[in-house]
Amino acid sequence: MKNIILEAQQINKYFHDPVTTQVLTEINFVIKKGEFVSITGKSGCGKSTMLYILSTMDTDYEGNLLIDGELMRNKSEGQLAMVRNEKIGFVFQFHYLLNEFSVLQNVMLPGLKLNRYSEKEVEHRAIEKLKMLGIDHLALKNANLVSGGEKQRIAIARALINDPHIIMGDEPTGNLDKKNSDMVFNIFEQLANEYNQTLMIVTHDQNFADRTHRIINMEDGKIISQ
Repeated sequence: MKNIILEAQQINKYFHDPVTTQVLTEINFVIKKGEFVSITGKSGCGKSTMLYILSTMDTDYEGNLLIDGELMRNKSEGQLAMVRNEKIGFVFQFHYLLNEFSVLQNVMLPGLKLNRYSEKEVEHRAIEKLKMLGIDHLALKNANLVSGGEKQRIAIARALINDPHIIMGDEPTGNLDKKNSDMVFNIFEQLANEYNQTLMIVTHDQNFADRTHRIINMEDGKIISQ
């Protein structure tokens, strides 16, 4: 059991606006350490809703979520924020870099927020992540001066800074051309295969999903295959 990073148990979710509608039904699955998992399905099938719950940002659901064997229910917002910062790395469709900051400063931010290491150590770790992704030469550039593909690599470095248990992605290649999409996929694949990093990626891109270790396919708020 110790190599299970994330577990969803009987998760149900309802929207109440203005009538009650069930949007997720009996969501059950586990993700093990080092797995590279994609979540697919048509628009509106519940992928992003499920990701919000799995990332602890939405706490209004029935059922249980365990991250690294720890139950997320009944935790305070402060405790959940700590789980997110320490155990989850996020990569979104839009990179959300701060343009007035350098590339290095952007990557360091979650590390400084976690406050586990000195600023010097966080800087060293950030440079190591940038090197790993082949973009350490951009460290001192302002974030608004790098290309779209480079920005997404910077966002991945930022997601890795605290050595998270799992990286969650919401359409991380949705804004990229084929060349940059393939580059991001190759980075994820390398992270899983060489560094045993766990990844769970929501994607519309079937070509991307087909190359991951496992596909969780959703339809109408239910998992139809995994």
